[in-house]
Amino acid sequence: MATDAPPPSKTGSPLPSTEEFTAVQASAEFAELRRSHRSFAFPLTVGFIVWYLLYVLLSNYAGDFMGTKLFGNINVALVLGLGQFLTTFLIAWWYSRHAATQLDPKAEAIKSRMEGGA
Repeated sequence: MATDAPPPSKTGSPLPSTEEFTAVQASAEFAELRRSHRSFAFPLTVGFIVWYLLYVLLSNYAGDFMGTKLFGNINVALVLGLGQFLTTFLIAWWYSRHAATQLDPKAEAIKSRMEGGA
């Protein structure tokens, strides 16, 4: 016996239909969720790519500057290279914090409403 009802989700409730997904995607609440994500992720991504490319270009074309010793055997290239790692971890931590406080509550509200059939 075949039914047209969507299969149940992990919680046991039926999955939303294609039309329900389309309606949520067109909603102002979902648009706000996307805007929150994009307004955070895109500028940080562009900024990090510029920072990375600056490091690569300096390494290739400003060897004398990058080789400048700051103290002992520590030079500008080493400090900037370690700065790449530091900014990677900082951006990941900052995004995680942003997602937990700004994105996850909005996404959970949308998910709960869809799974609850509201």
